[in-house]
Amino acid sequence: MSKLLARIQRGFLRLRLHWRLFRLNYKVAAHSRPASGAQSVVFFNASARLRGLNLNAAFSMLTSWGVQLSGARVLHFACRAGMKQCVLGAGLGDPAAPPPCRGCVADTRRFTGSAPTVWFDYQADPELQAKLEPLSVEEMKTIVHCGRPLGELALPSLRWILRRHHLEDDAPTRHLYQAFILSAHNVAQKFDDLLSRNEPSVVVVFNGLQYPEAAARWVAQQRGIRVITHEVSFQPFSAFFTVGHATAYPIHLPDEFELTDAQNERLDAYLSQRFQGEFTMAGIRFWPEMRGLDESFLEQAKQFKQIVPVFTNVIFDTSQLHANTVFSDMFAWLETVTEIAAAHPETLFVIRAHPDEMREGKESRESVEDWVRARGVEDLPNVVFVGPNEPLSSYELIRRAKFVMVYNSSIGLEATLLGAPVLCGGQARYTQYPTVFFPVSPMEYAQRAGEFLGAERIEIPAEFLRNARRFLYYQLYKVSLPFERYLKVHPSPGYVQLKRFSWRELLPERSAGIRAVVNGIVNGDEFIL
Repeated sequence: MSKLLARIQRGFLRLRLHWRLFRLNYKVAAHSRPASGAQSVVFFNASARLRGLNLNAAFSMLTSWGVQLSGARVLHFACRAGMKQCVLGAGLGDPAAPPPCRGCVADTRRFTGSAPTVWFDYQADPELQAKLEPLSVEEMKTIVHCGRPLGELALPSLRWILRRHHLEDDAPTRHLYQAFILSAHNVAQKFDDLLSRNEPSVVVVFNGLQYPEAAARWVAQQRGIRVITHEVSFQPFSAFFTVGHATAYPIHLPDEFELTDAQNERLDAYLSQRFQGEFTMAGIRFWPEMRGLDESFLEQAKQFKQIVPVFTNVIFDTSQLHANTVFSDMFAWLETVTEIAAAHPETLFVIRAHPDEMREGKESRESVEDWVRARGVEDLPNVVFVGPNEPLSSYELIRRAKFVMVYNSSIGLEATLLGAPVLCGGQARYTQYPTVFFPVSPMEYAQRAGEFLGAERIEIPAEFLRNARRFLYYQLYKVSLPFERYLKVHPSPGYVQLKRFSWRELLPERSAGIRAVVNGIVNGDEFIL
């Protein structure tokens, strides 16, 4: 398709989206009848998009419509050039440039048009600005102002937008950190004012770690208000909602829950596709093709007694905040892994970089590949590095593995399901239950790795496989709330289109996904199907 045709297509899709938003906002508003004394729910999502409708923006909008139609009072909190620099605006090439507010505000009006909206603008705080000016990046991490831990609240966003965990103390980084902290303070001030005037019973925010929503969440929690966070879940067009941190995916697995024969068949069918690389996450398909292990690798592997695959993560991903409990960060874990490899020349270690490290527009600036090369890890004769763009089958590696090393990647859970022992270095969503070996300290991690390397056979507790199957099924089919009735793919990766549907399809009694979300937000139920 030519550039001109692609532009015409995008323009048409955008006009169609605007018309459908106008119609649905009108219908939802016309058929919403909040009862006297109905609780008030505040929605806030400033970090999921700049322009257009992506998955998380769609989840916020669809959920707010469902809650509004259920009889609750919905109020939107929305940014109108209310930040010196926003999370996504900083990623457009020049973090020092002001964010592109005009188009973003116009779209926000369309997404929140069915209910009242409180807009916030930017108001400078000279006292905070003066306090920040002489500080280094490290010093800004602990900055507290008006009793609010602003440095801590803004730090995950800084790491995410700079695509690195270890921050440089240079002028651009300091400037951006100051802008985020000043903006977080403004969001907190304005959100506190909104809460004072409206006294909602529930606040719903996207993600909860990006600094605008993190600041709002912190303010609400200080007032004792229940806060719901949401993120993309594990099925296409599905969302995860929780009263905890959505990026940690806290999933409560009932003790009595066991899979039926039909559920086991459903899970096996999913795994069969997954193990062939047929899956997407947040609308992105990482492996359009997946190849097995080539002859040169197999010949190299024959020179060693055993194979240990090592699966890494994206260092700046928001999940890393929750993962860093045993090791200070993923690279500290890799240091330990490298020391173990150097001490065991009889074993071939295959370090596999995560495919999301080099996703277009989101390339890591502190990558595993750079780390491996800077430390000469590939100089070790028993280490092979597999880059993020190589479509080599991780599952073929697992099938040939003595055991598997992971940080907090989801492939750790899948390796257990393939019958491989898994030694996990970071807290993952599945480490909530016995599914993998998860040492409590770096020393214990190295000790357990040494035991595994020397053992003739590694015994995997039966509960690991049972819990892994139960947990994965629950993750896929119980807490992944479906919105596919309303959404379809867009030519731009990560963005979505609205299908044709009536406002009636947003009523809780007409949709399992909307019903689960509404019951969770309004009634305090678990967010499960």
